[in-house]
Amino acid sequence: MKIVILGGDGFCGWPTSLHFSKKGHEVAIVDNLSRRKIDVELEVETLTPITSIHTRLNAWKELTGKEIPFFNIDIAKEYYLFFSFVKDFQPDVIVHFAEQRAAPYSTLSERTKRYTVDNNLNATHNILCAIAESGKDIYLVHLGSIGVYGYHTTEMQIPEGYLNIKVESHSGELINQEILYPPDTESIYHMTKAQDQLFFHYYNKNNGIRITDLHQGNVWGTQTQETRLDERLINRFDYDGVYGTVLNRFMIQSAIGYPLTVYGSGEQTRAFIHIQDTARCIELAINNSPKKGEKVQIFNQITQVHRIKDLAETITIITGGEVSYVDNPRKDIEDKENEFFVAKECFLSMGLKPIFLEEGLISEIHDIAGKYQHRCDRSKILPPRWT
Repeated sequence: MKIVILGGDGFCGWPTSLHFSKKGHEVAIVDNLSRRKIDVELEVETLTPITSIHTRLNAWKELTGKEIPFFNIDIAKEYYLFFSFVKDFQPDVIVHFAEQRAAPYSTLSERTKRYTVDNNLNATHNILCAIAESGKDIYLVHLGSIGVYGYHTTEMQIPEGYLNIKVESHSGELINQEILYPPDTESIYHMTKAQDQLFFHYYNKNNGIRITDLHQGNVWGTQTQETRLDERLINRFDYDGVYGTVLNRFMIQSAIGYPLTVYGSGEQTRAFIHIQDTARCIELAINNSPKKGEKVQIFNQITQVHRIKDLAETITIITGGEVSYVDNPRKDIEDKENEFFVAKECFLSMGLKPIFLEEGLISEIHDIAGKYQHRCDRSKILPPRWT
């Protein structure tokens, strides 16, 4: 199968690219390397010493004999270059990771807000246009976010994408309808993911594009089976106050003896998935693609739900550290506490055997956070507005 990974140099895209290459698929990476440029902008490096994209790909070829071509294309701006690539490569599947992925970054300033909107929406729309104009049956798999639902307590389980409702007609008759579960976003980043859903609905209905949208939770962990083969292949580890997800931030804090900073009460509930399971879920989505003419397929790509304070306490039990409750920088947009009931049966029913936090935290703390703690810039751990 010919698979294009858009954003294939990134945190989720890189291990996914290697996963499919190892499986014997013909993989190509398209990336504009914007995430590396944001590292320079924020003056913070990934904790792990990631090599250049060309060093990575040469190492992969040296170790496995498999070649992954790389194309430096800004999909949001260079539509015709991207369209020419699609026509030449003729992929069976496009996996779309090519979006600015951090909610905190998307709200830092008017510039980062506009960049996130310009990049994410134009990229998604250009991809859909290119598929439609190619005339080929190219299947699109998109990495969305569970955050489109918002983080508020609901009295029902959030379904996988769609909600069955009853509406009253003009004659008073109750009519059954199926709608997208209403978004309730809390950042510019999540707003772009909600808009992606509307793009997908339109192009699926009007152009017959087969699409699966994966609403992913917080990704934790660093390495996969493939990236462990050689340090030149190591995945990035973001720990800073802008791009560092909560668990990665906790892990480096525990490794360097820094109090685990819990925002607000810590009673917020979040959904999680390990980086290895991200690649596995993409594979399951490809192997279980919708048929031509079927609606957009939506899966909640999560494996566990945890309360933030419980995670912090679990890590302190392992490491002997301490927890520090600090003012929540997102207090104006986030509930002090919430229950988060999310359906997650689809991938489990397809055979996903997830990596759970309880099994993987110890090795991640010692193998990654501990090994590379000397690269940590302590001044970057808290969000910029606190420093």
